[in-house]
Amino acid sequence: MLFADVTLTPSTTALPGGAALQQIADGIAAWALIGALIALLIGAALWAVGSHTQNMHQSASGRRAVGTSLVAAVLIGAAPSLVNFFFHTGLSVH
Repeated sequence: MLFADVTLTPSTTALPGGAALQQIADGIAAWALIGALIALLIGAALWAVGSHTQNMHQSASGRRAVGTSLVAAVLIGAAPSLVNFFFHTGLSVH
C-alpha cells in the first residue's frame, strides 16, 4: 500500500485568528523581555550591595541573576530563528 506525500506550509493566515495569535506571541515576548530587564536590574543591585557589604552569598546571587537574565534575553531574541532552524532541519529529513 502506498501513501500519498503530504506537505506542510505554516501560515498565520491559514486559519481565523492567526493574526491575533501572532499579536499574542509578540506581546508575550515583550513581557518576557521586560521581565528579563527587571531581573537584570535587581540582580545588578544585589551584586553591587553584596560586593559593597562583603556578603559573598548575596553577591553571587546577584551575579547569577544578571547572567540568567542575559541568557533569557538572548533566548527570547533568538527564539524565532531557533524554531525556524529546527523546523527547516525537520523538513530536510527524508
